[in-house]
Amino acid sequence: MSPTARVIAGLVAGLVVGVGIALSGIPALIKLAGAIEPLGTLFINAIRMTVIPLVVSTLIVGIATTSGAGVIGRIGWRAIALFLVMLSISATASALIANSVFKMISLDESATEALRASAASSTTMATEQAAKVPTIAQWLVDLVPINPIKAAADGTMLPLIIFTLAFGIALTRVSPTSRESAVRFFSAVSDAMLVLVRWVLLVAPIGVFALAVPLAVKLGFSAAKALAAYVITVNVLCVVGIALLYPIASFVGRVPIRRFARALAPAQAVAFSSRSSLAALPTMLETAGTILNLPTAIRTFFLPLAASVFRFGGAIGITVGVLFIARLYGVPISAGTLATIVVMSVLTTFSIPGVPGGSIIAMVPVLLAAGLPVQGIGVLLAVDATTDSFRTTTNVSGTLAVATMLAGVAPDATPPTPAAASAPEELTAPA
Repeated sequence: MSPTARVIAGLVAGLVVGVGIALSGIPALIKLAGAIEPLGTLFINAIRMTVIPLVVSTLIVGIATTSGAGVIGRIGWRAIALFLVMLSISATASALIANSVFKMISLDESATEALRASAASSTTMATEQAAKVPTIAQWLVDLVPINPIKAAADGTMLPLIIFTLAFGIALTRVSPTSRESAVRFFSAVSDAMLVLVRWVLLVAPIGVFALAVPLAVKLGFSAAKALAAYVITVNVLCVVGIALLYPIASFVGRVPIRRFARALAPAQAVAFSSRSSLAALPTMLETAGTILNLPTAIRTFFLPLAASVFRFGGAIGITVGVLFIARLYGVPISAGTLATIVVMSVLTTFSIPGVPGGSIIAMVPVLLAAGLPVQGIGVLLAVDATTDSFRTTTNVSGTLAVATMLAGVAPDATPPTPAAASAPEELTAPA
């Protein structure tokens, strides 16, 4: 059995066992599911501990060794264009579909009142999270970190990436001797992190199983009639969005659909089980080189950047979530408000943290712009586990799809190294 098949088998087995436990309702089994959850958390923590050094070292090496800043500039502008187009289409389609679906659903008043009351218990959490959301001016100021080491320790990826990009560009302006020394150091760090990731991923099937069991148990108990439309709408739109990425990436990127699917499956498995886009980055870096043979500049420069800031699924989740809150609280949505929600959702996706539940936190500015009650996120927090896995899987799918498309439209990018292109599939990250 291939590494990909093993990890997918672990995911499916975990979901089946978790659903069985949820349906049985046996307290002892439910406690057992909770007892094995730390094993999955340990697995994800082991992967995530490599993310910061891997992102920083890979970006620096990618910039310093790319043949000219012009290549990075061309890849960057093309990536931004693809990001905006995909996010705009995703948010617009989600807004139109969700608005129509929610209008047709008649919510029981007693049920919605109960949901609003239950949100009160999450009001403190929601208020604390809302207080952490910066204003636009503060967000712009925070893009330049006062202390990049602190930014790395706090996991604030966007400021850290901006510093890393600046450092990499500055490195291209120093003497060749100094640049080569720095590149050798960061290349060694990147290689060591990938080796460490391979060690961790040896136990990927067990880790994914331990994550999937408690997730499925929670899914079994989180069903609520008033929230069913929201959950189903988000998940279906995510699945449709992922399905559309396969033929688009295959056509624009000029790769067979089966090869793209084979490269994407391991990252999707870890994204679905961990609910963290960044946790899937090491896997994407591996399969991008060993299966897709993407150019070096795209693998070392674009992928770490996109995994940190591009949230294709976030555009779906934020848009649908805001419209559901409007329906739940009986706030009418005009055409102008709908347009505001779409624009704000697209812009807000770039500030979503790559952690579980990131879209719910980032939804606050969109709610404020649309004049909707911020405390509504307390309702969504109750069922976030049922949608976050789908959103995160969509994020990761979009990232690798854009990378594949860029390879098809950026023939001037540096081709992959022979070692990366010919690496045996057994070394590809299985999750």
